[in-house]
This record gives sequence, structure tokens and C-alpha cells, in this order.
Amino acid sequence: MAILNIRKIGDPVLRSKAKEVEEVTDKTRDLLDNMAETMYDAPGIGLAAPQVGILQRVIVVDVEDDNGLLELINPEIISVSEEKAIMEEGCLSIPEEKGHVVRAKKVTVRGLNRNGKEVIIEAEDLLARALQHEIDHLDGVLFVDKLVKVID
Repeated sequence: MAILNIRKIGDPVLRSKAKEVEEVTDKTRDLLDNMAETMYDAPGIGLAAPQVGILQRVIVVDVEDDNGLLELINPEIISVSEEKAIMEEGCLSIPEEKGHVVRAKKVTVRGLNRNGKEVIIEAEDLLARALQHEIDHLDGVLFVDKLVKVID
């Protein structure tokens, strides 16, 4: 496994739309392994392939809950709750910057696991937020695009 270089804001790859993975191969699994190692080393709770310069629809997320490491290929949000939550976010590609973002409190995400088998994840709170954040990366959207002002 290898620790990959995390691209920083200003790198055009972060604003590019990632392509669907046509077939899950050993190369895809190697990417998942390297992304997880990179995420843990950073340290972070999520990482999308564009953040390491690879325009593929691949994410890893670990919010240190009972789910452990989630690896998703071609993830898509198939439902969102009407209930929203505002929470502070940060990003490995935008170090030292944080801001408040409104996101759905609960989401259902469908994708493929490392073996190419379809999985469905029902998530809420931090896991839901992390999945939405990482899936945004696959479409070239950064959390700073969604900042809201919080009035105390």
C-alpha cells in the first residue's frame, strides 16, 4: 500500500467530474487500499479519488462508528431526509479551513463494494454528512461551495 498525494484547492482535478468505474478490478481494489491508508494517515474521515488525482467514482469513509471503513465504487445518493442539519465541515483538500454546511440528516446511498457487489447504506448524522461530502467531490463540488453563515 502507498500514501498518495492529496490534491489541494486550486488543482483543476478537484473541480472535475469523476467517471464511473466500468469494472471492479485488482487495480480498483489497490486504489481503495491506498486511499484508505492515505485517509488514515492524513488523518481524515473520508477521501474521494479526485482528491488523489484520480477521476474515478470511488470513495472511502470511516467515521469511527460500528460500520468501520466503508469503501464505495460508483456511489449515488438514492434518498435524502427532509430533515436537515447544519454542522461545521473541513476537508483534506482545503487544510486549515472550516465552515458550516447544511446537509440532509439522513441519506441512503447505493454503490458497489470492493468485490463489485451492490451495497445499500442507510446513514445518519456524521456518516450521512461524510458520504454527502465525498460524493460531492465526485462531481467537482467542494464544501466551500455550500457554506452558510451561522448567526449565534
